[in-house]
Amino acid sequence: MKVGKSGLPRNEVPGAFDVGAKAYDRLVGANPGYHEHLLKSAKRLRIPNLGAGLRLLDIGCGTGASTAALLEAAPHAEIVAADASAEMLDVARSKEWPSNVTFVHSRVEDLAMNGVDGPFDAILAAYLIRNVDDPDTELKSLLSLLRPGSTIAFHEYSVHDSLRARISWNVVSWGIIIPLGWLATRDATLYRHLWRSVVTFDGASAFMRRMQRAGYTGVARETMTGWQNDVVHTFLGSRPAEEER
Repeated sequence: MKVGKSGLPRNEVPGAFDVGAKAYDRLVGANPGYHEHLLKSAKRLRIPNLGAGLRLLDIGCGTGASTAALLEAAPHAEIVAADASAEMLDVARSKEWPSNVTFVHSRVEDLAMNGVDGPFDAILAAYLIRNVDDPDTELKSLLSLLRPGSTIAFHEYSVHDSLRARISWNVVSWGIIIPLGWLATRDATLYRHLWRSVVTFDGASAFMRRMQRAGYTGVARETMTGWQNDVVHTFLGSRPAEEER
């Protein structure tokens, strides 16, 4: 698979994750703050009452790291977790989960045809939106899955607005992520895609404007600690509450 100027063709991304699935948990586990930051984004959804009586969506769940974060933030919620990579999903399903967690094999574009319908009381989308063909369409689609007044958190890399963040990302990608990915799988395609897709993704300000154009209200951003400061962000937005009327 050839990595182009903006990363892999989007229809090839699930296949690249299939190749890296078995080594993925080991590699992200070596990334300081990876799981802690996913939990930060889940908690920034401010889900009330530990999720009791609520229905949540984890879209782009991968091997289940974001699902675990959402479960910790809302242990009493019904959680639907979906991913386009069958191999990543197999790794997720192989772990122990309570009965309130369900996994679905689906691209974000195909959720409805795979039986995933709203409304959801919150959505967590980790490392998802830069990997879709048409982010504007999928932003609107995810908005339609939210219950009016409810919030989505996009946990995402964005470095365009900060020279320091771009330098950090390039150094970490070429000095650590890509070499370790190749050593683990003997195929660096996924990790070169990861580097390139982040470099070419919206800056934080541009992505927030994109969310607003899609119809989200209360759009806000919070970043992370460590080397991921101004590299990884939580982008928050809500479906307008007045739609309940």
